[in-house]
Order: sequence, then C-alpha cells, then structure tokens
Amino acid sequence: MSVTVVLPRIMEIGADASLRLPDVLGTLGCRRPLIVTDQVMVKLGQAQRLHDILATRGIDSEMFAETVPEPTAASIQAGVARLRDGDFDAIVALGGGSPIDSAKAMAILARYGGQIRDYRFPRQVNEAGLPLIAVPTTAGTGSEVTRFTIITDETTDEKLLCAGIGFMPVAALIDYKLTLSLPARTTADTGIDALTHAIEAYVSRKANPYSDSQALAAMAFLGPNLTRAYRDGQDERAREAMMMGATLAGIAFSNASVALVHGMSRPLGAFFHVPHGLSNAMLLPSVTAWSLPSALPRYAACARAMGAAQPGDDDALAGKRLIEFLQQVNAELAVPTLAGLGVDRARFDQVAATMAEQALASGSPGNNPQVPSVDQMIELYRALWD
Repeated sequence: MSVTVVLPRIMEIGADASLRLPDVLGTLGCRRPLIVTDQVMVKLGQAQRLHDILATRGIDSEMFAETVPEPTAASIQAGVARLRDGDFDAIVALGGGSPIDSAKAMAILARYGGQIRDYRFPRQVNEAGLPLIAVPTTAGTGSEVTRFTIITDETTDEKLLCAGIGFMPVAALIDYKLTLSLPARTTADTGIDALTHAIEAYVSRKANPYSDSQALAAMAFLGPNLTRAYRDGQDERAREAMMMGATLAGIAFSNASVALVHGMSRPLGAFFHVPHGLSNAMLLPSVTAWSLPSALPRYAACARAMGAAQPGDDDALAGKRLIEFLQQVNAELAVPTLAGLGVDRARFDQVAATMAEQALASGSPGNNPQVPSVDQMIELYRALWD
C-alpha cells in the first residue's frame, strides 16, 4: 500500500538559511510579500532584519505583527483583511508555531473567504492559498513542514484542527541561528513539543516506513540535546540538532499524524490557556505509560533512538527507561503542574468531560496504539493532579 508524502516545494536548511529569502521568492515568482509575525520578533529585530534583507534586493514588503500566542479565529481576521486590501502575492511567516499557523489560515481565508471553522477537520483543504514561505524561530512545532494548522474558536473554547495540502508552506527556511535568542522556558516547551511529535508519529496507527525513518532520526537529534539547549541557549551544536530534530519530527507527524497526547493537549490549552508545548509535556509521561503495553516494541525503539535505553536493553526494560526519561526531562525542564499554573481544580473537573469529548472529536486519539474511551480520557486528565 502506497503512502502520500507531502513536503514544501523548497527547503533551505542550516546556518543563515533565512538569508536565502529573496532568492526563494524570486524562484516562486513573487515580488510583494507580507511578513506575518508577532511582537516578540519585532522587539528582537528579526522582523526588521527580514524586511531589510528583502529591501537590499529591491523587494518591497510590509509587516503584519499582530499574531498572538495560541491564535484564535478573531485574531487572524485582521491579517486576512490586510491581505485582501493589499496587492500582496505571498506571505512570509516568521516566528514559532503561532505566527506560522496564523499565516496558514490567513493564506486560505484571504483567497477563499469564509470562517476558519468552515475548514476544520475532517474536511481536507487541498485548495492552494497564497504562497507561504515559513521561517521558523523555534525548534518545536515543525509547522514549517506540516499540512496542519490549529486555530482556537474562542466562542466555544475549542481548538480547531485544520488539515490538507493547502496548509503546507511552499517553502521553508530553517535557520537554527534564529533560535539562539530563545529563552529557556520557550526552549523547553517547544522542544518537548517536537519530542512528542516524533514519539507519536512513530507509535501512530498511521505510521509507515517513511514516517518511521523521519521520527527515529528526529528522536536521535532531540533526545540528547533538549536539556543541553535548555541549560545553554548559546550551544550552537545543540541548537542545530534541535532545529533539525524538530523539522524531521514535523515531517514525520505530518505524514503519520499525532495521537493521544496531542488530542488531549489541545482542549487543555483552549480551556486554560496552557501553551501547547507545555500541555504536551504535562501529558506525555502519563499518556505514554498508559499506552505502553499496547505498543511496547515501538516505544522501546523510541527509548533506544533518543538514548534513554541502551541498544541491548530488552523491550520491557527499554519501555521502563522511556517513562523514567520522560519524567526526568520534565523535572530538569521545570515543567509546572496545573496547580502551579493557577488552574482552578473545580473548573477543571467541571469541563473534564467536555475536554475529553473534544479530544475524541479531533481524531487524534484514534491514532493511538490503545484508543481510549471518553471515561478513560477523563481519568487521564484527572491524573494530572495526582
């Protein structure tokens, strides 16, 4: 049985890859891009840097810097209006997953109209939006190489998963030097997000030989370097490894899908505004332990790939060491508890069933080696407090 593999048309990978932006736009026949980013990139000077790189080559660009963390349906509308009112022929998305996800939604809505809810999964959005060039500045989401975007519908507190070839950037410029200024907390949260992508892609029911090869390679980069990059943000070898690992993990899950951790993580973020990588981190050890018996050889291979287990360890020992490794990573990266984030327990208990139902509706739990019921997901949610 064949597997459909979807990738950006152009990928530039390595130090100073972002400098290639004018050439990539030229290859695509684009001359008037809108840079979609956030205020952090503006304050760090990265957005102006891209604008100046383009200006030196005679390419006129403008900037939209109003994207927000955990983008909402309302937050992208101003960008859609800007695209419609201008004569832009491309979008350059600069930042982490939030600006890139925002830009993906804007590219489709600016061309075809409607609301983002109209494009939610299970609809497959294969129509081509405005050409999108992604320039990631975090080693985490892998959004630069995925055919997914996640936008919160603030009227229902639901994170909408949107999928299809139309959301795949036409180009990705993957420059690890852009991650050197990341603070430790962001490094931790985005890094665990990438690790979760790789693990879930490998154990997914939709895994295939191609996605397996990308996932295993990603874990080999991420496992030994996540805590290194967290402890020393100027460690270029660790930063480069994390960027490569995050991109490979993005390719893996884009072609195999994520599973239970992501399914449960999205509602947690929507209801309680927990950053996506952080909610993944909270869930990863316990959900992995719950799923372990249903795919022990696969999880054991993950442990060996990321260096948590030795090549000679049998599957049972490797699986045990994987759980210990994930717990240790959370401890070293100071992943807080829900209580530590100020989440109200009574409110959490009140919406646990709704979160579980939304998780199930997203489709991701159905890719898990062991598919949970709503009641089982409620118990997994409640275990976060224990």
